[in-house]
Amino acid sequence: MAAYQPVMLGPVPVDFILFALVLVGIAVFQRHTLQVALTGLAAVIAYKLAFTGFRHGPGLAGLVATLGHEWVILANLFLLLMGFALLSKHFEDSHVPLELPKILPDDWKGGFMLLAMVFVISSFLDNIAAALIGGTMARVVYRDKLHIGYLAAIVAASNAGGSGSVVGDTTTTMMWIDGVNPLDVLEAFVAAGTALAIFGVIAARQQQAFSPIMKDPPRGTRVDWARVAIVAFILGAAVVANVWANVSHPELLDRYPVIGLAIWAAILVAAPLRQPDWPLLGPAFRGTIFLLALVTTAAMMPVEKLPAASWQTAFGLGFLSAVFDNIPLTALALHQGGYDWGFLAYAVGFGGSMIWFGSSAGVALSSMFPESRSVLTWLRGGWHVAAAYVIGFFVMLAVLGWHPDPPRGRANPSAAAQHERSP
Repeated sequence: MAAYQPVMLGPVPVDFILFALVLVGIAVFQRHTLQVALTGLAAVIAYKLAFTGFRHGPGLAGLVATLGHEWVILANLFLLLMGFALLSKHFEDSHVPLELPKILPDDWKGGFMLLAMVFVISSFLDNIAAALIGGTMARVVYRDKLHIGYLAAIVAASNAGGSGSVVGDTTTTMMWIDGVNPLDVLEAFVAAGTALAIFGVIAARQQQAFSPIMKDPPRGTRVDWARVAIVAFILGAAVVANVWANVSHPELLDRYPVIGLAIWAAILVAAPLRQPDWPLLGPAFRGTIFLLALVTTAAMMPVEKLPAASWQTAFGLGFLSAVFDNIPLTALALHQGGYDWGFLAYAVGFGGSMIWFGSSAGVALSSMFPESRSVLTWLRGGWHVAAAYVIGFFVMLAVLGWHPDPPRGRANPSAAAQHERSP
């Protein structure tokens, strides 16, 4: 069907203005973020029902079709956020984070090494898991006192690590399924590694000045290996489900929240060995509903067409993905063709790190650290992430050059995995 036409206020669609008002409301009324997010979602839905319709049609039918198209993403995100709240507690109670001072340097280099660990983990594991594991480790070794700039760096490390791997991020998986050579995506590590060296050093120094890293483990610390095994089992289930579905049955990922279901199956199977901290699900539920409301609002924004493929367009998509869902942006780029896929993977994968709600990793980490839910605070403390994005992109352009694939003109880009999303 033809794309619906947004109502414009000057050069800006009214949808964007409503979304901006929601973000301002969240920043101003930080004690009432759930109410603001739900009110904003209701206002956007009412506006689109009355004036513009939805991406998949007008009226209530269009709303139902849009929610039907998004439900797998939302269900996966719900299951992941709720499940990883329990997984993070298992990991913390295993006391493995308390053992980190034995291997991490006791100055800013320890903070940088922790970010590098998150980067590596995210290259083969879902970046939500990588960010939450990184947040859990950081919370312990920095005694619950984390600088916003370092939180932004954890998110950036998880997104950078996944940007060059076809199993590390939904957007790169989409490219792989659509026929992009994994080696083309691998090139993104040139930019991602450069970015890590920049934001990682600055953020680690920020954090060390704000709250120094723990120098020695507490006396009498003993690792609970049963909980370590449970964490490994749950993460293993996520990896196996991801790889199995992508390789053998990619169509299932459009129909069911495969990754989220696999994680919850693993949690329940492992429960007799060590009971999860079930009461955590109460506060986790409230935070998850807030985040889902924000994600749903972002998914309704009118991003229907991209400029002509070029390195300039790819560069701009990094900033756009900090605000809008990078899955439809990637699908549009695949449909359009003519991109150098390593550049696009880096842009849409890492770009969302520049704002806290710009990627699922940021959305997930904010559930652990609600103080991060301010765009201005994130930008002020995590300015180095945006700077690193720009520098990494142009280092890659200088080293590798822009070598686009010819446009393929496919009408149906990727029916890819939707286990991770970015609003």
